[in-house]
Amino acid sequence: MRTIDWVDDAIVIIDQTALPAEERLLRLTTVEELIAAVRSLAVRGAPALGVAGALGVALAVRIGSDLEEQVRAIETARPTAVNLARGARRAASRIPDGPEAVLEEALAIRDEEIAASAAMATRGADLITELCGPRPRMLTHCNTGALAAVTVGTALGVVLELHRRGALGDVIASETRPLLQGARLTAWELSRAGVDFRVAVDGAGPFLMARGEVDAVVVGADRICANGDTVNKIGTYAHALGAHRAGIPFLVVAPESTIDADTPDGAAVPIEDRTQDEVNGSFPAANPAFDVTPHDLITAIVTDRRVIRPAEKW
Repeated sequence: MRTIDWVDDAIVIIDQTALPAEERLLRLTTVEELIAAVRSLAVRGAPALGVAGALGVALAVRIGSDLEEQVRAIETARPTAVNLARGARRAASRIPDGPEAVLEEALAIRDEEIAASAAMATRGADLITELCGPRPRMLTHCNTGALAAVTVGTALGVVLELHRRGALGDVIASETRPLLQGARLTAWELSRAGVDFRVAVDGAGPFLMARGEVDAVVVGADRICANGDTVNKIGTYAHALGAHRAGIPFLVVAPESTIDADTPDGAAVPIEDRTQDEVNGSFPAANPAFDVTPHDLITAIVTDRRVIRPAEKW
């Protein structure tokens, strides 16, 4: 099943807010419904958001009113992940050619992300085996599987490819507070795949690394800056620090479409702050959705085309 697709002139998504209790599909027929799904995290993950942005423009063109305003609303529905705006702009570039051309471009983006996931899974699994040897024990954060990337996934795609090869130890899925994308979504995907795993609270990750229970950390990315700084779900930075201290590889797996050469470093990225109600409905709360991992803490970035060593010039 694809996380997001175009079916009978509508966008169809797996509602990620309902998992793991219910596997529910949402049919989105207006731009407003798409934007609400993006903001509520019914659809999320950088590659899936890129497809959502493109298909949203295809939907807007079919509706045919206030196109410029609707495209801008799609682009800015979530500000941190670069794929959403990039997908919307690419599809919008075909507006002069008509609705079918826009849809064709959006579906091309979907198909490119599917192919990219397969390539990253293979390249990432090869690199992990090279760095860690047979049956590495992995820690991952947030959700980076098919739910985040149409099919297969990014970082979790690497984990599942190692499992497919019979070359995976166990997996620790970091809970990912406050919305539990790890404890809900990654755990759901790992369970369906038959992978041995444990869920751990976010703060336990660095200590589990220090205790020798993790051989490598593998995460995704919502934006990779020109210098290699990486923006990902809040909590990623702490895992990078833990991996650095423990002397184990810290890998970022993300498609080339996530690299933003126009943003020099992590300090230039707008970080989305979400409502305090997600954390605590009674007291004031800080709730940044993302953090920045400096490039010098990253062992390698694995894309669908190459392996990048951020500590080196690239």
